Amino acid sequence: MKSITRTGILGLLLASTAASAQTVEGPEVYWSFSMWGNPRALSAGMEAIADEVRAQTDGNFNIEIFYGGQLSSARENLDGLQLNAFEGAAICNFYHPGKNPAWMVFSLPFLPLGDPAVDKYVRSRMFEHPAIVADMEPWNAMPYLSGLLPQYEILGKGDAPTELSGWDGLRVRAGGGLGDAMEALGATKQTLPAGETSTAFQRGALDAAAFPYTYAHVSFGIADEAEWFTSNLAPGTSECGWVLNKTAYEALPAQYQTLLMDLRDMGMDAEQAAYAAQDEVNLPNFRDTMQEIVYSDEQISEFRDVAGQPVWDAWIAANSDKFDAQGVFDAIWSYAEEAQNQ
Repeated sequence: MKSITRTGILGLLLASTAASAQTVEGPEVYWSFSMWGNPRALSAGMEAIADEVRAQTDGNFNIEIFYGGQLSSARENLDGLQLNAFEGAAICNFYHPGKNPAWMVFSLPFLPLGDPAVDKYVRSRMFEHPAIVADMEPWNAMPYLSGLLPQYEILGKGDAPTELSGWDGLRVRAGGGLGDAMEALGATKQTLPAGETSTAFQRGALDAAAFPYTYAHVSFGIADEAEWFTSNLAPGTSECGWVLNKTAYEALPAQYQTLLMDLRDMGMDAEQAAYAAQDEVNLPNFRDTMQEIVYSDEQISEFRDVAGQPVWDAWIAANSDKFDAQGVFDAIWSYAEEAQNQ
């Protein structure tokens, strides 16, 4: 059976939405969104929403995404929203953990987010959680669309860490609780923005990089330099999602607000379709050009023992005086259970 391309998948999603949609009347509105890097699977959902908003308003409501940090650097997108410099932006929680402490729950290792349907449900519910919403308020921002990042895997150069002891001393780009998990194996974590990671990797300042598997390793050029990759470590993920300028959103007419919110489900479907389409292309290339590391069940169990519960407990203890860290952590597991029982 011939696979559907990313463009074909997104086209089907948009056609399905458009077929049942009617024109939304309203004034001319222009919004600019800030994003680092190039268009990629992570941005597919927001691009699909922007296209559909434009179509359903007959071109009156336009959302333009500016890539490559044209409007702001990756670490400063929340500051730009606070200053009303643009109407929306992508953010990665571990680029600025102090600015979004509750959001760091998404970067804890071994959360129950591996199943795409469960992941979509959990993150959608978490984007409405009081602590997640409260993190954005000082920045005049509001959670909008989860990036639904796939589980991370790690690509690297040099001696392949086929045993867990092989991670000792390796310099690994990994942020948040995922970085803490790597430190539990003896690695040294680095929290570089994605755009800086490629240069550091090429220059030998990094030994390995953890990214959403597989699309981001290709998008940021890591796959071009790497000699090995893990395929079943699945240590966790993070949250690189989209947030809106609260002032700009509240100034929209009600019908535009409703349209934006109604399109979130379609946007997340577009993201997951784009990730899957990239995997179909990337995985064969990875296996042709790199050594694949597959850990045994015993090794994975050992990794979880040293980098699971201890990292969770440390994160909850470190944040309990800032917000209900235990409640935020428990909410993810509760929502995952709800999703599995539906």
